[in-house]
Amino acid sequence: MEPVFFANIVASTAKQFGVDAPHFISQVISFGIVAFLLQRFAYKPILKVLEERRERIAEGLANADKIKKELAQTEVARQEILSQANIQANKLIEEARAAAARVQDQETQKAIAAAEQILSKAREAAAQDHAQMIADVRREVGQLVVMTTAKVIGKVLTPEDQKRLAEEASSQLAA
Repeated sequence: MEPVFFANIVASTAKQFGVDAPHFISQVISFGIVAFLLQRFAYKPILKVLEERRERIAEGLANADKIKKELAQTEVARQEILSQANIQANKLIEEARAAAARVQDQETQKAIAAAEQILSKAREAAAQDHAQMIADVRREVGQLVVMTTAKVIGKVLTPEDQKRLAEEASSQLAA
């Protein structure tokens, strides 16, 4: 194919579609100006905004990962603190139980000592009452012996006779 033939085909096709050179060149220049203006004032600012947004999203994802890590560390620390608190609480409970057992033992010992003291005082009081009753019985028996002897003998006994008879009755009762 010859170059002239090819040029003829292009020229006839351009004529069919209504393309002429001066209009085509003016349209190319207009398109170039519009493309330049769009590139300078529209595409670059839009691309810049998109890039900033992409960076913010990346920072947000990085912060989210950082927060997740910190949250995991905080959870581990919380679990550790809880386990330590449980250990301390169990230790305090055991100490409280031991202290309660000691106090209970001390109170039991005090109660036993108080009961023994009460029993001792009761025994002493019983012994004193018993001695008092024996003394009273001896005195009454001595008086009865003196009165009986006075009635049997029929005479009034002197204080020395009464004393002697009371002592004899006392000694016989003690034996």
